[in-house]
Amino acid sequence: MKKLIFLRLRRLATTLLTSFSVLLLLWLVSPLPKILATPETKVFEQAWQTVNDNFYDTNFNGVDWKAIREKYKQQAVRTKSSQEVAVVINQMLSELHSSHTHFYTRDEPAYYQLLGVFLTNNNDLQKQLKKFLPNGKVEYSGIGAVTKDINGKTFISAIIDGSPAAEAGLKVGDQILSVDNHPYQPIQSFTGKAGQKVQLSIQRSADPNSRKQIAIAPKIFDGTTMFLDAQKASVQVIQQENKKIGYIHIWSNAADPEHQQLQNELLYGRLKQADALILDLRDGWGGGDIDYLNIFTAQEGPSITSISRNGKKYTYIPQWKKPVAMVVNQGSRSSKEILAFGFQQHKIGPLIGAKTTGAVLAGSPFIMQDGSLLYLAVANVFVNEKERLEGNGVTPDIIVPFQLEYAQGADPQKQKAIDTLVARLKRE
Repeated sequence: MKKLIFLRLRRLATTLLTSFSVLLLLWLVSPLPKILATPETKVFEQAWQTVNDNFYDTNFNGVDWKAIREKYKQQAVRTKSSQEVAVVINQMLSELHSSHTHFYTRDEPAYYQLLGVFLTNNNDLQKQLKKFLPNGKVEYSGIGAVTKDINGKTFISAIIDGSPAAEAGLKVGDQILSVDNHPYQPIQSFTGKAGQKVQLSIQRSADPNSRKQIAIAPKIFDGTTMFLDAQKASVQVIQQENKKIGYIHIWSNAADPEHQQLQNELLYGRLKQADALILDLRDGWGGGDIDYLNIFTAQEGPSITSISRNGKKYTYIPQWKKPVAMVVNQGSRSSKEILAFGFQQHKIGPLIGAKTTGAVLAGSPFIMQDGSLLYLAVANVFVNEKERLEGNGVTPDIIVPFQLEYAQGADPQKQKAIDTLVARLKRE
């Protein structure tokens, strides 16, 4: 009898052990625990849900958003880093065909630049970022070169004024080959190297013999101040045919200091004595409103003249009445496109360059659980109540094509603006 009981117990134990082994095997091979367990898939799910809850169009631009999740879920399961899952998430977001909708990791300058646009006076955002940015600053080490990949090659598409790239003599159109003999990465190549010289290998023309080494010292960029600093550094007064053409590059018009600095330069500062003005709105970020145009469009008010004890006279005129041209390109986006539209509508001056990108929705930042950033379109935008620039952009009055690859610093769009203003001044 005891032997029979023992045999039954042993069979039961064997059955239980076999069942447990099968369940364990199913658990290991099932995608479900991976979706629930890995940081990458958790971020994927959070990004999908954030879009589901906040995207400006409840119809998701005609896309079955739940089906899109299933389409990309298995790809997300197989990712093993934040960079890999970012690729999958951005593929998923591209299905929405919407501007102001992109996923950024901390390996990209745009992460810090975009947060810098939104961080000021945003207490909730500041609190969320504390655990990821211990010093509370959205800063990174870099050289200030904006790059674009074309046919597997990396070219400099813009250079931030006053940056190490500008000071080292890098030019728009340069191909970046390597940094200290390693592949170029906009963040990792310069992390921990601020103030130290690195060797940047570039190629200036299609001829391989144009390759050269440039020593350059990265610096720390603060996303909240870098574009105001660049705007200040961009100011020029260009002499051509006895005419003085003022120039200023608006890298971002998202904050009051940038707007105030422009006004100060025009009314009191380095551009006051210029005969005409170029407003460069190419590249960078948007984020502001059309108050930038008030100085050109507001009804004329009274001038104010003050005379000091020594007889010196100063007259303040609160508008810019001299000729002005605006320059835009495919990198002009968001509120910059609204400014370009208003510039044309009010016939302030010629709009010169290339058609703007057509990215005119209202975006908002969402911080993911790993500190990455989902920038999401949360509102539709119309100008004059009915005209939608999203997907359409603004076409310049004078179109000037620009070939980026190996441009060797040439800027035909800016030069066309100079020539156009000089011709107008000579006519007048």
